[in-house]
Amino acid sequence: MVTALTEGIRVSVQVDYQAEFSSPHQHHYVFVYKILIENNSGYTVQLMTRRWEIFDAGEARKIVEGDGVVGQQPVLESGQSHQYVSGCNLRSGLGKMKGHYYMERIHDGRQIEVTIPEFQLIADIFDN
Repeated sequence: MVTALTEGIRVSVQVDYQAEFSSPHQHHYVFVYKILIENNSGYTVQLMTRRWEIFDAGEARKIVEGDGVVGQQPVLESGQSHQYVSGCNLRSGLGKMKGHYYMERIHDGRQIEVTIPEFQLIADIFDN
C-alpha cells in the first residue's frame, strides 16, 4: 500500500493484479485498485474532479480526467473517509499510475489539489 498526505487529506492505494481476467498472450492485463480517502483536516471537503496519468510500458502516457470518482462526488466532513474500487487495463504487464483529486473546501470554496500517490502495476505472470 502507498500513501500520500496533502493538507490533512490522506490518500492510500492498494493494487491487485487480476490474473483470472487477464490474457497475457493477447496483451491484456487487468489490475484492480482500492482507494481510501481520509479527511484528517479541520474542514469539510468535496471531491470534485480527478486527473490520472497512466503509464504502460511500451505505450504512450495516457491522461484520464473527469468528475468525481466512480460516478460520485463525495463530501467528507472532518474525520470521515471514503473508499472505492476501480480498475485499469494495460497492454503490457508493467506500468504505473499517479494523479490528483481536485477538492473544494465547503465553507470557503478554496480549491485543494490532493496528491494520489504513484503506484506500480506489475503483473504477477511468473507464478504458477
